[in-house]
Amino acid sequence: MSAERGAPDVAMPNTQALLDRIARARDAYRPTLQAVESGRVLSVGTGVASVAGLPGVGCDELLRFERGAQGIAFNIDEDQIGVVLLDPSWRLSAGEAVERTGRVMDVAVGEPLIGRVIDPLGRPLDGRGAVATQTRWPIERPAPPIMDRAPVNVPLQTGLKVVDALIPIGRGQRELILGDRQTGKTAIALDTLLNQRGGDVVCIYCAIGQRSAAVAKVVATLRDAGAMAYTVVVVTEGDQPPGLAYIAPYAATSIAEFFMESGRDVLIVYDDLTHHARAYRELSLLLRRPPGREAFPGDIFYLHARLLERATRLSPARGGGSLTALPIIETEAQNLSAYIPTNLISMTDGQIVLSPTLFGLGVLPAVNVGLSVSRVGGKAQHGAFRALAGTLKLAYAQFEELETFERFGARLDTHSRRSIEHGRRIRACLQQPESQPVALPAQIAVLQALTAQRFDAVPLARMAEAERAVHLAVQDLPAALCARLATAAVPSADDRAVLLATASAALDGFTADEVPHDAPHDAPHNTPASTP
Repeated sequence: MSAERGAPDVAMPNTQALLDRIARARDAYRPTLQAVESGRVLSVGTGVASVAGLPGVGCDELLRFERGAQGIAFNIDEDQIGVVLLDPSWRLSAGEAVERTGRVMDVAVGEPLIGRVIDPLGRPLDGRGAVATQTRWPIERPAPPIMDRAPVNVPLQTGLKVVDALIPIGRGQRELILGDRQTGKTAIALDTLLNQRGGDVVCIYCAIGQRSAAVAKVVATLRDAGAMAYTVVVVTEGDQPPGLAYIAPYAATSIAEFFMESGRDVLIVYDDLTHHARAYRELSLLLRRPPGREAFPGDIFYLHARLLERATRLSPARGGGSLTALPIIETEAQNLSAYIPTNLISMTDGQIVLSPTLFGLGVLPAVNVGLSVSRVGGKAQHGAFRALAGTLKLAYAQFEELETFERFGARLDTHSRRSIEHGRRIRACLQQPESQPVALPAQIAVLQALTAQRFDAVPLARMAEAERAVHLAVQDLPAALCARLATAAVPSADDRAVLLATASAALDGFTADEVPHDAPHDAPHNTPASTP
């Protein structure tokens, strides 16, 4: 009992010391007060909200609502703020509190993003957990100054013969892909991404307002081909808020700029900017901005101009990186003079026009060579293609004119008949199955044999088989020769002779019987075509 009565006396000094320590900590504490602007939601619409009570908010500032939803200050009026929501509208209600964050909208960037599928807010969509990066960049960044840019003179191989030979794309270029729906626009962009396998190009695929099934198909194609090892996929689906579709291409461009400013070459695909423009029009109309042509707001040109101007090639002093942009636009009934297509044609460095007529005839990729153009031209083209492209494009243009004339039933002379037969071989050689990019040496060999009219003796029904034979023959060429073809500005005469001899030997087994000049020729729609 005596021991128990003495226990409180022993513990007393320890209790007093603890109280003294608490008192010292209390006296040393200096609270820091920070003013927090808080407002209230006035009304909620589809993808937008009206907020009052944030007098110091800035344009494009990120706002956070009481239940965790986010939005961007879009319209700043005297008595209220129009907010673009980045989360579903059902997560908000009138009267809910909203606070400023003091920062603009940003996105996670860095090496850990490679191989991931994310949304424009940086949230993972592939079920692999959070992205392991702490670096964040604003989605809206100024374009590099003119003095920090370098000329576009390094080719970006797409693996598509018709593009690499006739519509070359350089690193740092902005090449528009446009055509009606279901004509192969995404297929051309995906083939370009797949052709970068084993190279030094980082790829960004930005899906804007696409169907979930279409996005899943694209991701599966990239994963099956091993392209996710160098690709970042940024996704907004069609059923998500229009605010996400609005910020998606800007977020993807900031991710691409991180790699560009690290000195690397980047390829970004915007699929597609038609949905982006429509999402912006929807937001503008909901926020009661005055409509203009086709109900688009007056700043619709600036919307895309400030985005595409960020694609460039940096000078060596800035690291020498490049950002190549392939924006995609959907036309209606081949109307290239519509508002959005004309805007983008005027601000890009060329366009690849796809024809639904050619697509219906089985000519894939359905590129209309006459309407397609690359404003960079041969400056960003491989030397071997540059030596062949002029003759090839002229022969193909003459063939198209003669083929149109032949439809009237006119009798053509021998030279015209030969030009038509040669043109049909050109069209057959420029066809290509989907997701099967052709290596550079094989492309050069095929195009050189085509220019030398080695394919003219091959029946049209066996053109695909003959071209595969050339591809197999080129695979047996010495590695030193293939390396020279990939690096040399212009192949030497000896290398060209070896390629032509290899292609000619592969074509020896494909000969056509002599066709009488007066015999009827197959119509273009009967021409066998390689289909995906």
